[in-house]
Amino acid sequence: MKDLIKTAIQASIEAGKKILEVYNSSDFEVQIKSDQSPLTLADREAHNNIMELLTKTGIPVLSEEGKNIPYNERKKWQRFWLVDPLDGTKEFIKRNGEFTVNIALIENGKPIMGVIYVPVTDVLYFGSAHQGSFRLNKAKQKADWFDEAEKLPGSKNDQTYRVVASRSHMSPETEDFIQNLNADHPKVEIVSKGSSLKLCLIAEGKADIYPRFGPTSEWDTAAGHAIITASGGKVVLADNPELDLKYNKENILNPYFIAKLQ
Repeated sequence: MKDLIKTAIQASIEAGKKILEVYNSSDFEVQIKSDQSPLTLADREAHNNIMELLTKTGIPVLSEEGKNIPYNERKKWQRFWLVDPLDGTKEFIKRNGEFTVNIALIENGKPIMGVIYVPVTDVLYFGSAHQGSFRLNKAKQKADWFDEAEKLPGSKNDQTYRVVASRSHMSPETEDFIQNLNADHPKVEIVSKGSSLKLCLIAEGKADIYPRFGPTSEWDTAAGHAIITASGGKVVLADNPELDLKYNKENILNPYFIAKLQ
């Protein structure tokens, strides 16, 4: 597992370098995909870079920017890489820095390892079921990602109950959810981040709960899900908290979910 994590970390950092080359240029080459989401040159170059490294492991890869792999083929996969080469393309286009590279390893429908890299800040998050979750600052400068990383606590020290949500585009379901939290917690605060950084807030103990009542895809959540689980948290179905979010479904869109500390 450690060798696979190293490969995923290396792939994420190399992809991050490609992303920053485009980010710091004058032309993103923005296209609009069939689902009306944006696609940039950075998405494509990051995908190619990641594929070059991950395919060497002999484990199949499902990437947002890769070819469409029929469910009849991928349902046979017991283990595979699930990749979002650039999560937060809208944040990338806005130049706010809140975009990430997401790489997860899925086994029998569960994310057992995840890597999230933030190119602009050079911050790396990674975790696996047997090792826990970690954060590493200045990742490109580190000789040993494992020895120099800080273990994520998966808990917090103050009494404020922090909810991850959008301050400007909150859905009615999320508003109702927060209203119910207000009845049980004396002090509720909303925190907001772009892309998979929302999930990292939970793993770091900087937020308590992330209710997601809006569309996401499996590659948006898998790496963060693995990191949260490895830090002691959960990612469960919003309508059935006894069930974890599952992966490699026929429809790769996620149902509504809630990520939270234990």
